[in-house]
Amino acid sequence: MNRLRCCRFGLPLAVMLLDGCVYMPETTIRYDPKCGVYERKMTMQPYQVGSLMGCRDEGCVTGLVAAGAVSAASAVITGSVVVVGNAVSWLEKQAQCLNPPPKSDNPRSPPEK
Repeated sequence: MNRLRCCRFGLPLAVMLLDGCVYMPETTIRYDPKCGVYERKMTMQPYQVGSLMGCRDEGCVTGLVAAGAVSAASAVITGSVVVVGNAVSWLEKQAQCLNPPPKSDNPRSPPEK
């Protein structure tokens, strides 16, 4: 009886949470007037690709597992792409910056000759 109650309430809740969502990277470009270069910034954007709301039998479990696996895999892969893309963009900006920030006067650094 407890298992039936769990499936009756847990399955619709899981269906609403795992609604066929995938994550895709999105790039925005803006001009940085301090450096005189264009910089890219990547973010993760969720997209809903389908819905399992009409699902009512035990075949739903397979659909839920597949939707959850696809959603989790797309989040991990897209997150990795976003982190690497933002790191590369930051390095490119540092290399191409026309007006780099001034170096701070650190008393521990050796004097310039």
